[in-house]
Amino acid sequence: MKIPFFKSEEEEIEFWDTHSSVDYFDDTEEVKEKIEISNELQKKILKRKQKKKLLTIRLDQELIDKTKKIAKSKAIGYQTLMRMWIAEGLNRANIK
Repeated sequence: MKIPFFKSEEEEIEFWDTHSSVDYFDDTEEVKEKIEISNELQKKILKRKQKKKLLTIRLDQELIDKTKKIAKSKAIGYQTLMRMWIAEGLNRANIK
């Protein structure tokens, strides 16, 4: 498969929120340059790599549409935004 051209960052975010980069591996090329990543960024990356479990929930379409609108204004995927809201709610409830 060929990686599509995106008209905006929001469009690209939405695409990668719903597609796997593995499916587009043949359309990538190896980069020879080495990069240095700060310890803080390394921790964030490792945290994001934690395995996520698929969860199915039923939500009203209006709630999904509102979430998508907010996510677009923040230039993130709506599912990512929902995960952030769940994490924030749990943090506020002091659940450990």
